[in-house]
Amino acid sequence: MIYYVEDDDNIRELVVYTLNQVGLEARGYSCARDFYGAMEQQAPDLVLLDIMLPEEDGLTILRRLRAEAATEEIPVVMITAKGTEFDKVQGLDLGADDYIAKPFGMAELVARVRARLRRRGVKGAVNRFEAGDLVLDHRAHTVTVGGEKVALTLKEYDLLHYLMENRGTAFSREQLLNRIWDYSYEGGSRTVDVHIQTLRAKLGHCGEMIETVRGVGYRFGGK
Repeated sequence: MIYYVEDDDNIRELVVYTLNQVGLEARGYSCARDFYGAMEQQAPDLVLLDIMLPEEDGLTILRRLRAEAATEEIPVVMITAKGTEFDKVQGLDLGADDYIAKPFGMAELVARVRARLRRRGVKGAVNRFEAGDLVLDHRAHTVTVGGEKVALTLKEYDLLHYLMENRGTAFSREQLLNRIWDYSYEGGSRTVDVHIQTLRAKLGHCGEMIETVRGVGYRFGGK
């Protein structure tokens, strides 16, 4: 179960609808009071939390969640119009697990939610991905091509995992850079191109499944 606290009805309804459509049960709440009421009935597997809310803002809600033993381990993803470095750092320092600034794409949101649920071991989080001869087993943290193990660096593995997990979705270099190398990395988007090249080479004939999308970036295709 995913709870989304957002006072904008249109955004909240769209996110909840999208999550439910991809098989992730979700409920939305417009204020802290309604959210706390739902928490008393059922604890969620993950919380999506806006910062600018009536009555009690998202950072205050986050502090309360992290201060209680029963809720301190629940993953929290901050979703807000604020995109400054200060707001990102403040939310992460208070214990947020991830941060997405508006406007955001639904594909990216679903990918981040699934990643957090997978790390927590929640049902619905896929741990094995197959495409032809290519198999990524996230529980074992292995990649094989035709049954033979492929030695990847941590970033190469994370990049492949993210692309396979979101098969068919095109990501820009900036999106991949922020997702795999985190917000503080200053190496530039060229880093993504280099890792894609080496990853394709190591995957052999399966490397062609990582497709270049002209004018956008990369996606995992395959059949």
